[in-house]
Amino acid sequence: MKLVRTGKVKQVYEVDENTLEFLFTDNISVFDKIIPSQIPFKGETLCRTAAFWFQRCRQAGIKTHFTELVPPNRMRVKRVNVITDYSKIDRSTTNYLIPLEIISRRYVAGSLYDRIREGEINVRDLGLSQDHEVKYGEKLPTPFYETTTKLEKVDRLLTRDEALQISGLTEMELDHMFEVVEEIDDMIDTEVEERMLIHVDGKKEFAFDEHRRLMLIDTFGTADEDRWWDVDAFDAGKFVELSKEAVRQYYRTTGYFDKLMEARKNNLPEPPIPPLPPEEVKKVSELYIEMFERLTGESFR
Repeated sequence: MKLVRTGKVKQVYEVDENTLEFLFTDNISVFDKIIPSQIPFKGETLCRTAAFWFQRCRQAGIKTHFTELVPPNRMRVKRVNVITDYSKIDRSTTNYLIPLEIISRRYVAGSLYDRIREGEINVRDLGLSQDHEVKYGEKLPTPFYETTTKLEKVDRLLTRDEALQISGLTEMELDHMFEVVEEIDDMIDTEVEERMLIHVDGKKEFAFDEHRRLMLIDTFGTADEDRWWDVDAFDAGKFVELSKEAVRQYYRTTGYFDKLMEARKNNLPEPPIPPLPPEEVKKVSELYIEMFERLTGESFR
């Protein structure tokens, strides 16, 4: 097989003109940076978790690019064109990766909370009254969707008009994408509630097939793409991060995150991200294995 692309955590191989194979590495990345530490079993847990959700989508009649799992850490998918030049995408283009990420939020957490406090997001956009005092961890009355770029070096938030302009989508197609995201998240919620998890937020990516039918792609519902909280801890007023967010929080406590944001804000060279200490590597590896088992209801070994 030919290696066609190396991402932050996946390698992509060409099987034939219609099929790709994803190899899930043990790399881990945060803040658009690859950490110089390997997390044992991370690739396998992500691959098997993603395959679990793709199979659930298939059962629900949701079209995806997934074709088969190649244990322990590979999967095969339908190939689509990756078009980085937005000017070459229009409403007649078929069989291409839609250059957007859809972020769906059901609880106030992470950067959403920060942007609310800084006045960047109006609470009315969240379905709340203007005088509502937003609290960290509260459930939103309706899902809140944001759209970011997919193919740029650093993801950036897009307005609805910008998303339509770069993606070649019609208004109706974009709305349909949000509807499919809601359907998937409802399915996820039903599944993980049985295992005492709260699905806080997550991202989805899509493509069109050769007939311009919407197709869910990449991976989702894992400890990398989505945020999860423990139900018992949540009921006790605690927000225990059961995802890659725990690693982001580690780098916030060390001060690295503040230095990185300061460099980006001032257009300065970005400081290299330091490796995780051995004890953190062990904790993160155990977290990924635990989350595979809690998300899927299956035993890792």
